[in-house]
Amino acid sequence: MEISIKIQKIHSRVELPQYESEGAAGMDIRAFLDSDAVIPSLGRAKIPTGLRVQLPPGFEAQLRPRSGLAINFGLTLLNSPGTIDSDFRGNLEVILVNLSREEVIIKDRQRIAQLVIAPVYRAGIFHVDALDETSRGSGGFGSTGSI
Repeated sequence: MEISIKIQKIHSRVELPQYESEGAAGMDIRAFLDSDAVIPSLGRAKIPTGLRVQLPPGFEAQLRPRSGLAINFGLTLLNSPGTIDSDFRGNLEVILVNLSREEVIIKDRQRIAQLVIAPVYRAGIFHVDALDETSRGSGGFGSTGSI
């Protein structure tokens, strides 16, 4: 399924997101920096992308980590997935966290995250006095076993 989304570049040198393979679920997005960003070990940084997006109602954009940055440099997104609502019109920024023991340098135009477009279902909320019982009940955090 394909939908159309509008993307605005805030500067001419910003690259539009793009799918890097035929079956890719996410589009790679890049850093938009005037100078390198240094993220210390266990530090975090808000990295601008130079992009603004307009999504149709009923859809969201999710910012997700890139697996290569995670395995090679210990970088991931702090609020993963980051949600971009259909009514948000601000500049997209990515919160990167460095989980490695070494500082990591982010350069202008470096691919830093993936952008995945997904449908959103809004829930109708109904107050009830009790919920249906299940065999699991209120068990959580490992209650179904460790393997």
